[in-house]
Amino acid sequence: MYHRLLLLATILLLFSCKKKAGCDIPDEIERILVSVEIERLEKPFFAADSKQDVAAFLDGNPVFAERFIQRKNYPSDSAVINALYSLATNPELQKLEQEADETFGDMAAEKEQLETAFKHIKYYYPEFKEPQVKTFVSGLNQDLLVSDSLLVFGIDFFVGKDASYRPDTYDYILKRYERPNMVPAAMLLLSNRFNKTNFLERSLLAEMVNTGKAYYFVKSIMPCAPDSTIIGYSGQQLADVHHNEGRIWAHFVEKKLLYEKSPFVVNKYIGERPNTPEIDPTSPGRLGTWVGWQIVRRYMERNPKVTLQELMAEDDHQKIFNESKYKPEKR
Repeated sequence: MYHRLLLLATILLLFSCKKKAGCDIPDEIERILVSVEIERLEKPFFAADSKQDVAAFLDGNPVFAERFIQRKNYPSDSAVINALYSLATNPELQKLEQEADETFGDMAAEKEQLETAFKHIKYYYPEFKEPQVKTFVSGLNQDLLVSDSLLVFGIDFFVGKDASYRPDTYDYILKRYERPNMVPAAMLLLSNRFNKTNFLERSLLAEMVNTGKAYYFVKSIMPCAPDSTIIGYSGQQLADVHHNEGRIWAHFVEKKLLYEKSPFVVNKYIGERPNTPEIDPTSPGRLGTWVGWQIVRRYMERNPKVTLQELMAEDDHQKIFNESKYKPEKR
């Protein structure tokens, strides 16, 4: 049976104390210089009064136009200009842009989060060059773009539950489209650049550990971010999975699932689902990724000399699992 906990007591136990203990940034990281300027591209875009203005906007932002707008996918320049002009002059989309502006303001919080994350990345990877950071309102067309040189936040996705228009997706996914989750979600995508994996190994355990490494990376570069914003669980869900960790693990072991390679089975525990009924109807989806995170955490706790770079470069998931000695007990 999957047991639930009272949220208040658990949040105080799991998160409040951790935040006090884990949010101090070491001086050697704090003094690293990074440059973060968030360019709000939706402002000049929605100020366009003509198709000529839209053309000038595209020409003035060539990398953004190529990667986020995907300009080359249109049959002609006139086609992309006409499409974007229709967006820029759409009253409902203009309203959504205003709501996004009211929600995010000067984005000082996001700027601080990105500075902290980039400082940590530079500490571990001195060759890292922070990408340009831009925002846009695309009419809920794209939420995030992360590349080596460009990071774009589709902020209309993250306005929140009071927005006039929300992403067309399932409710359990929609709950993750909130402002506090935006930067952690981008850093999770950025982790792919550093996360070495064995693409030939597709077992459930391999997928669990690979994703666990990604979550661990984000927590390492954003130490003040609550775990809930990194994995996309609610506080109650996170409290419940911690309390039921032993029962969850027992399910994987007793059902002999760790080395299962069937994509259908693996996806039950790794892919997007509203819950994991195989364990309990009230348990959240993607439980395998959460367990993978705990395996990686245990591995790093038991191997304090292993650096973040070494962890991310380690593609032997079996080694990480074995040396973690992960074996939570049922409560």
